[in-house]
Amino acid sequence: MELALTVVTVVTIAVAVAGLAGRWSMSAPLVLIVAGIVGSYVPFVPDGELTPDVVLLGLLPPLLYSASIKTSLLDFTANRRPIALLSVGLVLFTTFGVGVLVHLMLDVSLAVGFALGAVVAPPDAVAATAIARRIGLPRRVVTILEGESLVNDATAIVTLRTAIAAVGGSISAWEAGASFALSAVGGVAVGLVVALVVTRIRKVIQDEVTDVAVSLITPWLAYLPAEEIHLPGVEGHPSGVLAVVTAGLLLGHKSPVIQSGSSRLLERTNWATISFVLENAVFLLIGLQVRSIVEDVRDSDLGLGLIVGTSAAVLVAVIALRLAWVFPATYLPRMIPRIREADPPPSARTTFVVGWAGMRGVVTLAAVFLLPADTPEREVLVLIAFVVTVGTLMIQGITLPWVVRALGVPGPDRHEDHLQEASVYQSVTEAGLRQLDDHADELSPGVDHRLRERAIDRTNAIWERLGGIDTPSRQYSKARMAMLAAEREELLRIRAEGLVDQAILTRVMNALDVEESILDRAFLDETTADRMTELRPTYAQGGPCDHLAEACHVPDPRTPAGCEECLRDGGQWVHLRLCMACGHVGCCDSSPAKHATAHFHETDHPVMRSFEPGEAWRWCFVDEVTG
Repeated sequence: MELALTVVTVVTIAVAVAGLAGRWSMSAPLVLIVAGIVGSYVPFVPDGELTPDVVLLGLLPPLLYSASIKTSLLDFTANRRPIALLSVGLVLFTTFGVGVLVHLMLDVSLAVGFALGAVVAPPDAVAATAIARRIGLPRRVVTILEGESLVNDATAIVTLRTAIAAVGGSISAWEAGASFALSAVGGVAVGLVVALVVTRIRKVIQDEVTDVAVSLITPWLAYLPAEEIHLPGVEGHPSGVLAVVTAGLLLGHKSPVIQSGSSRLLERTNWATISFVLENAVFLLIGLQVRSIVEDVRDSDLGLGLIVGTSAAVLVAVIALRLAWVFPATYLPRMIPRIREADPPPSARTTFVVGWAGMRGVVTLAAVFLLPADTPEREVLVLIAFVVTVGTLMIQGITLPWVVRALGVPGPDRHEDHLQEASVYQSVTEAGLRQLDDHADELSPGVDHRLRERAIDRTNAIWERLGGIDTPSRQYSKARMAMLAAEREELLRIRAEGLVDQAILTRVMNALDVEESILDRAFLDETTADRMTELRPTYAQGGPCDHLAEACHVPDPRTPAGCEECLRDGGQWVHLRLCMACGHVGCCDSSPAKHATAHFHETDHPVMRSFEPGEAWRWCFVDEVTG
């Protein structure tokens, strides 16, 4: 009963505080830590002790799996060099630097110092994702930080266990190397096997709920066997962390071909909920450890000044060592011409942001409790780990948004995202229409017309996000939402009468909910009309074509005031397009007349350019690509 009450209390407080922080536009992780620190001194708030089993078995597998299935395997692979340099190289570099510092300041053995170095070395996956995404960092930076935080826990835990073995006796370099190799190779191998098995299972599952249930147990299917495998003559075991991450990356990549659409929707919803609860509970639990940690340190023989000084020195060291590592790790490999040509170096500003985004989290606090009870100055080491965790979250977490703004590091441009999204929609819609053409004789004319209109309307709705007028798709969405509200009100009236079976009413309500969820409402308040720079695509969907390469000169518009045909006939246009061959101005396919497309069919002029304020993207009618 006491355990259940503790769990309910912690989750309730975490969700409530996170909700209030979001409403006040504050950083939820930081607010939760402060709330936890305050709560640790309130008598009726449970301690919520963070033990290694709670974190490593209860929290870490689902959090890592939830993050890994959302991480692009292609992006992870494309950034494998910086991810490896941070998740392995930086962890070992930090372990060594902090180990030497602690050895000198506290007069403990190097093995004990290295153990604490391994504890404080890995930045936290939850902290990196929660803060990086909130402040809108460039996507590649977020990918690198997420990839680092997914893998570095394995490096840190293996290094910590090696250091603990050295504290208790002796361990040879061969044994340490063999243990590290077993952890890395074995963890990836277990993850591959689990991903293969789950893939086979999912291919025969027909029920969405069962499929999601398999997803919910997958993190432990990967983690637990890896942690229990032991090879004779070799210390250690495969990394459960790497097993979970490997399985998650592969299953997330293969989900479009092994799961139905409804299963993927249910899985995303369930994992989003689980992540929200666990992530916020983790930050609250970090704060709740304060009182017990401070009370344990009171019995230490070391002076208060030495304890405070060492804690501050280690905090400064982990921040400085990361900054000292990221610049050479970023630029030295690019001195090799092959690497430099394939991957041009990022700006120093972006590299500094990567170096500054080193917030520690719950793994650091959990790992420090793996230190044996007889470890010299264990209580002080626990306090130092806590100071590093809270200090990096407070210092770097609070200042990171300011650093990003001060350095002028640009985040993703949502308007450029819309342009790429529209190009992709156009391509996939054309593929669907070609399939429809192949089977058109099997359908009645009415069905064929409805399918084509729905496909075209969906694509047009994305193109209409690029502009600042009240487009047909916006009008449709607003009107349909009002209709759904009226329909739901009538359904509730019928339910109140009690004359219709509840199962029937539930089916109707579910249908209304599904329609509401798929309405394109994201673009209701989005416009490119107020852009300060011209909107250009960052790539051409399908690759650049000859027509786009040739259409570089922008001709003078024949009718700058609007669509040529609509001005002549008194019609209403939606989104203007400029012909790059003759300067004809026509309206896009969202307009009833579709004069831009009609002009192409009449003249075979292949390329048009957006004629909206702040837009400079082009479209090739022939090859169906943007540029």
